[in-house]
Amino acid sequence: MTLRLPEPSRLGEVPWLQPYPDALLDDVADGAPGPEAVIEAREATSLAFVTALQLLPPRQRAVLILRDVLGYRASEVAAMLDSSIESVTSALKRARRTLADDLRPHRERSAPPAPRSPEERWLVDRFVRAFGTHDIDTIIDLLTTDVQIKMPPLPFEYQGAEAARRFLAALSPAGGREVRFTHTRANGQPAFATYVRDPAAGIWRAVGVIVLTLAGDQISEIVRFDTSVLASFGLPRVMPELPANTGSPPGP
Repeated sequence: MTLRLPEPSRLGEVPWLQPYPDALLDDVADGAPGPEAVIEAREATSLAFVTALQLLPPRQRAVLILRDVLGYRASEVAAMLDSSIESVTSALKRARRTLADDLRPHRERSAPPAPRSPEERWLVDRFVRAFGTHDIDTIIDLLTTDVQIKMPPLPFEYQGAEAARRFLAALSPAGGREVRFTHTRANGQPAFATYVRDPAAGIWRAVGVIVLTLAGDQISEIVRFDTSVLASFGLPRVMPELPANTGSPPGP
C-alpha cells in the first residue's frame, strides 16, 4: 500500500533504526538484583535508548558499549582502542552525559505499565481496536500531547497530537479497508504487525510493524516499520483469507 504522507514536523537522524524482537532478548527480570536494575535493563533495550546510542560519536559509542554494556575495565578498553585510560574515562563521561540529556524527556514521563500486565493489555487493546476501525479521535485521546511518530527507514517524524492526527489519517487504509493484527513485542515494548484484506486475491497483505512506547495510561511514541522487518519476527508478508477481524486478537 502506497502512503501519501503529510508534511513532517522534522527529519529524523536515525533512519536505519530497526526493532529487535523480544523473543531474542533475555528476560530482563532474570537474575536482576532489584527493581532499579530491572528498570535500567528495560531502558537499555528500548527504541529510545537504541536511537540515542546511535547518535553518539563512534568512539564514545564504542567506549560506552564496552564499559557499561559488556563490562570491560577501563584498562582493557584502552588496550582495545589503542588509547589511554584517561581518554577512555573522558569519552565514557561524555557519552553518559549525552545519553542522559537525550533520554531525559522519556525518563520524565510517567512510568509505563509492567510488560504483559492487565494495564498494558488494556491500553494496547484500545489502540488496536481504534486503529482497526479507523477511529482517529479515540487514538488521539490515547496519545500524550507531545507524542512522537516515526517511520524508519523514511526520516519523517511527526510531533504533537495535531501532527499525529494528520499522519494517522494518511496511514489509515483508504476506504475503511479491513485490518487484522498479529501481536508481538519488540525492544521490551508492545508491538503488532498490521495486515489489510485484499479481497480480489483472497489474502491479507502485511503493511508494517508498529511498536508502541507507553507512558502511564497513554502512548508517547509510535514507530512504524515497513514490511522488511517481518522476517525477524517470524511473520509472513501475506496470510490466507480469514473472517474479517478489526478487533484485538489475543496477544502472545
